[in-house]
Amino acid sequence: MASRSINDLHPMLAYAYGKAEVEWKINNPKRPFPFLTATFRPGVEQNALFAQPTDKKDNDGDGKIDEPDEFVTNARAGQSPHNFNPSYAFDVGFQDDKGKTYWNDLTLFNDFAKLMLKTAGITWGGNFKKLQDRPHFELTGWENMPKK
Repeated sequence: MASRSINDLHPMLAYAYGKAEVEWKINNPKRPFPFLTATFRPGVEQNALFAQPTDKKDNDGDGKIDEPDEFVTNARAGQSPHNFNPSYAFDVGFQDDKGKTYWNDLTLFNDFAKLMLKTAGITWGGNFKKLQDRPHFELTGWENMPKK
């Protein structure tokens, strides 16, 4: 399972997330708050996500097998910024004070992205051309950074 620890993020990305999270909580005390859902992701899990559209499983729990909405990544293991330690990417979700999780509220993702993008060097998955990924943030140019 993917890590949810801020300690597994590249320091620049951890700084940007921490800064945006604090600003969110100060300016939006009654709205659901962001939380990390994935930082470092092992290669085995990355390949499983890549295979979802053809793995003959109901991955999203709607009773249908291998449907288009199960396509969640273009990246195989080693091709995702999540697959390195420290991670060059993270995903977020939102949760309210009663524990309800929000995965599909575009306004929450769009508003949080505005805060994240105040830090230079961050790319938001909501701006991806081929597969928009609103929960996803990564270091710009991570492909050219040292890998571990």
